[in-house]
Amino acid sequence: MVEVQRFYFDHNATTPVSPAVLEVLVPALLEVYGNASSIHQHGQQAKQKLEIARRQVAGLLACDPKDLVFLSGGTEADNLAILGTVRASTAEKKHVVTTTIEHPAVLNPCRQLEREGVDVSYVRVGSDGVVDPADIRRALRPETILISVMHANNELGTIQPIQEIATLAHEAGSLLHADGVQAAGKIPVDVRALGVDLYSISGHKLYSPKGIGALYIKHGTRLAPIQFGGRHERERRPGTENVPGAIALGQAAALATEDLASESARLRTLRDRLEAGILERLPDCGVNAGRSPRTPNTTNVFFDGLEGEALVISLDLKGFAVSSGSACSSGAVEPSHVLLAIGLPRERARASLRFSLGHANTEEQVDALIEAVAESTAHLRKLSPTYTASA
Repeated sequence: MVEVQRFYFDHNATTPVSPAVLEVLVPALLEVYGNASSIHQHGQQAKQKLEIARRQVAGLLACDPKDLVFLSGGTEADNLAILGTVRASTAEKKHVVTTTIEHPAVLNPCRQLEREGVDVSYVRVGSDGVVDPADIRRALRPETILISVMHANNELGTIQPIQEIATLAHEAGSLLHADGVQAAGKIPVDVRALGVDLYSISGHKLYSPKGIGALYIKHGTRLAPIQFGGRHERERRPGTENVPGAIALGQAAALATEDLASESARLRTLRDRLEAGILERLPDCGVNAGRSPRTPNTTNVFFDGLEGEALVISLDLKGFAVSSGSACSSGAVEPSHVLLAIGLPRERARASLRFSLGHANTEEQVDALIEAVAESTAHLRKLSPTYTASA
């Protein structure tokens, strides 16, 4: 049996650990095993390495290292930001504003707050996949405590107007949290220039291991704990720090900072080549929110007349890993909530695929993917009882 050569186009779901990150991770696992809270030499070595990593991550976000908390990933960062700020408020009435295209790591904490008696407004977005700041303004109330809007959407790649929303938030006396998991390392991020109060990132989207992330917390922002234990991370996140994970994230952040401009330009060229190739080869296809500002590595394409899952499986058999939506929802029967939120009919939402490129992808891989998509789509449409080619 001939082994199929495999190519990975699902970097928004997760990224492989890069060789340069692995070079620091393995020695850290073997040698930096001390508890960073211990006062002996092993502990102090771990503490020193932890703070170097904190400075590296702060460099990626252009913030003060003291304002960064290490934790387990983007989901915990979002939960701490949302639940922590709202629960810290002593106001009798509490209100939160978010959008309908957020990741479940934001939507589900908001639903939990609703169960606790907090009012939450879910602002709709248009077909462009970008929230209108005017709609955020209209959703604000005197009792609004927090606005949570993602910096870049995980399925569409659309970049949200965070700086404008931050101005609205602060004029209203509210805090702004941005989920930056899909933005950091792909587009420039300066949390102080953006005006955010809280900003979440995740290591496994940045070529470091799973199980590590960080939350920027602007100095003076009050947070109630969502976990209880020791006084680690300046009493903001209890639990012995994942020092090797932080070292890996620090290295990944440093590399992303150094290569951001060149790698973003390279990925944008490849992404545009992929889109053009698919649209040239196939009828009844289009790019969802393709005219909006997007992260350079992400495209979401609809293939009318198909089931997206069938196309994912067909491409996988040909050696290409792609996604029909958020990986966290890949087992769901329902189509992507993001695609429904931008107004796609259910059939088109089901027929959409996300392609997200990364460091290892090349022109040759993109061209091979275009060919595979064209072959698989043509074959599946012949089998489809509902597809009729447009005139």
